[in-house]
Amino acid sequence: MAHSGVGTTWWRRLVCEVGHTRIPGQIAIPRSRTPVLLLAAPLIVPKRQPGPVVVLFAVLLVLACGGRGKEGPPALVVPDSARVIFAGRPIDLPSLPCVSAILIEPGTNQILYEQNARARRAPASIAKMTLELVVMNEIAAERLSLDDTVRVSPWASKIGGSQVYLADGEAFPLGEMMQAIVIHSANDACVAVAEHIAGNSDGFVRLMNQEVEALELTDTHYVNVHGLDDEPGEGNYTTAYDISQIGRKLIQYPHILDWSSTIEAPFRGGNFLLQNTNKLLGHFAGLDGLKTGYTRKAGFCLCATAERKGLRLISVILGANSLQDRIEETASLLAAGFQTFAPVRICGKGDVLGDPVRVRGAKVKTVRAVAPGEVTVVVSRPDDRRITKVLVPIEILRAPVRAGTQVGTLRVLAGEAVLAEVPAVAAEEIPAAGWLRRLFSRD
Repeated sequence: MAHSGVGTTWWRRLVCEVGHTRIPGQIAIPRSRTPVLLLAAPLIVPKRQPGPVVVLFAVLLVLACGGRGKEGPPALVVPDSARVIFAGRPIDLPSLPCVSAILIEPGTNQILYEQNARARRAPASIAKMTLELVVMNEIAAERLSLDDTVRVSPWASKIGGSQVYLADGEAFPLGEMMQAIVIHSANDACVAVAEHIAGNSDGFVRLMNQEVEALELTDTHYVNVHGLDDEPGEGNYTTAYDISQIGRKLIQYPHILDWSSTIEAPFRGGNFLLQNTNKLLGHFAGLDGLKTGYTRKAGFCLCATAERKGLRLISVILGANSLQDRIEETASLLAAGFQTFAPVRICGKGDVLGDPVRVRGAKVKTVRAVAPGEVTVVVSRPDDRRITKVLVPIEILRAPVRAGTQVGTLRVLAGEAVLAEVPAVAAEEIPAAGWLRRLFSRD
């Protein structure tokens, strides 16, 4: 018996979220998380219109499976790494009696103060910081070990300036050579280490220049490994800013801070005493590095770092007039930073950040909002004493919700001013409710 297609229009276009549900005349489609438009195949149905029970069932199916209102884009899973956020104000200081200066907070790389920080200058022995960085990177990559034996060449034994008087044929562990470089600023040890790693000094200079290029420090270039600039020509050059960036990388290696904070250490079996060239050590609380430098061309230079109450700062002074001036200017710059700024721990990983956040279409109606990782905000004083935190939940959050998905934002305020915003994430997974529960829910 033939039938016409009359009466098929009402379900030719059925919008629903299908979960392997077979509707007469259609193909079962795997479950989708978003509503889809299903075009029904030509149907052969009786001329008789569907009864009210069938129509009601179809309407209920559409309501149960379809989306309820607009849904935003899927929330992203937030990384759980620790964060430092800078929310302070610049330091207002008079000009320092040196050519160039800079002060940074290395966690955020925020510049707190600068004076001619991009002017190219001869670095003197501060150039050794890049040698140290190349060596430590090689050790981290397991291509070198501090226990490796470094043998002194005839050329290395002839290098003058600050030195530990290495003799041709002497051999020391790389770790002891690094102490001689970091603590005593030994030029002869620099050449011996460079030859050990790259075959000769020129080869190691190329590694140093590759390192600063990788850091995108376009105002730094080296022609030797130790910073001496007595020979004619442009020689080594860098800037206070570039030095601060090299220092920022260098302090990630604990060995460097251990060595650069050492005032004295024995060398050559105790027959020679390494003496730190940074005379600010022991006279400024929290100071533990990094490197000094002096030549007539460069003037007195110092890249210093100190940490107090969880706040670390890096300062650079280039072209000071005397050793005492570079000490006083460094102390003045660092002290201004510690007096002006304070770190405030906002939350730790997993800390609950506020009231539970409502979840629509879920078996469980709320989810805990927690911190994905530790967050510290560096603020200007006295903002550190008037910090408040407010959780702003996502307006419409629908199940399912994955653990670690952002469910709101924690606003950090000082008075009315918003200092920072921190993502709040779901502490656990929240599954969606069944279609029948969603049908009769008021969400």
